[in-house]
Amino acid sequence: MSRGRVRRRLRHRAVALLLAVLVVVMFGVSLVAGKTYYPLDDVIRVILGEQVPGASFTVGRLRLPRAVLAVVAGFSFGLAGVTFQTMLRNPLASPDVIGISSGASAAAAVAIVMLSLGETQVSVIAIAAALAVALLVYTLAFKDGVVGTRLILIGIGIAAMLDSVVAYVLSQAAEWDLQEAMRWLTGSLNGATWDQTAPAAVALAVLCPVLLSQARNLSAMRLGEDTASALGVRVERTRVTVIVAAVGLIAFATAATGPIAFVAFLSGPIAARITGTSGSLLLPAGLVGSLLVLVADFTGQFAFDTRFPVGVVTGVLGAPYLVYLIIRTNRTGGSL
Repeated sequence: MSRGRVRRRLRHRAVALLLAVLVVVMFGVSLVAGKTYYPLDDVIRVILGEQVPGASFTVGRLRLPRAVLAVVAGFSFGLAGVTFQTMLRNPLASPDVIGISSGASAAAAVAIVMLSLGETQVSVIAIAAALAVALLVYTLAFKDGVVGTRLILIGIGIAAMLDSVVAYVLSQAAEWDLQEAMRWLTGSLNGATWDQTAPAAVALAVLCPVLLSQARNLSAMRLGEDTASALGVRVERTRVTVIVAAVGLIAFATAATGPIAFVAFLSGPIAARITGTSGSLLLPAGLVGSLLVLVADFTGQFAFDTRFPVGVVTGVLGAPYLVYLIIRTNRTGGSL
C-alpha cells in the first residue's frame, strides 16, 4: 500500500511537470512561429527588452501579450472548472454549463449593442454579471445545503434564459455592433493587449493561492459532505471560499478573452485521466487549460485557410465530449 501511494504521488508530480514543460514549449512556439519566423535568440532579446528590427513589434506587441493572455486565461478557466467539478462531484458542473459564462456573455452583449459602451466598461459589466449569476444560482440551489444536481439543473435553466437574451440582443444589433459583439461572445485572443492581460493576471495571482490552499478540503469533499465534515472540514466555509475564488477567476478571464468554450469543462477530466485519481487536480487542470488554449489558438490561426477564433476550435473539441459524457451518465444510471 505504501509503495502504491508513493508511485501514485510520483506519477502525479511527473505529469504536472510534463504539462508545465509542454506549456513552456507551446508558449515558445507561439512566439517563434507564424507568418514570419523569428529565431529563438531574437525572441529572448525582445522579452529582455532589447530592440530587434521587426521582432520588437511582431513579437513584443502582437505575439507576446497574446501568448501570455492564453496562458493566464487557460489556467484560470481550467482551475475554476475543476474546482466546481470537484466540489459538486459532477463533471457537468462547469461554468460553461451552469450559466456563469452565459451571464458574462449576456451582459457584454447588452453593453455593446444597446448601451454602446467601451471595452473597459464592457469588461467591468461582464465581471459584475458573472458574479451576480453565480450568486443567483447558488441562492436558488440552496436548501439545507447545496446539492450538485440541483445547482447544475438550475444553472442550465438560467443559462438557457441568458442565451435567449443574447440571441435577442444580437437580432437587434447594427452591423458594426454585431461584429464586435460576436468577436467577444465567441472567445478570442485577437488584438490582445497588456491592458487586457494585466487584470486577469492579477486576479490569477491573488485567487490561485486561495484555491490551492483549499486543495485538501476539496479532495475530502469528493468523498461526500458528511465524510468531509467527519474529517474536520468546514464544508460550508470551504464551499463559499472556493466558489468566490473560482467565480472571480472565470469573471476576469472571460472579461479579457470572452467565454472560450469548454476549456473549463474539459481541463479537469483530461487532468484526471492523465494523473490518476490520487492527489489534487487543481494544478494539473490549470496547466491543461493553458495548454488547450495555446494549442487551440495556434491551430485556429495557422492550421486552416481561414483564421478561426480560439473559442471556435475549443468548441469543436468540447461539444462531442459533452454529448459523450451525457450518454455515458445516462447508460450507467447516473443522474445529472
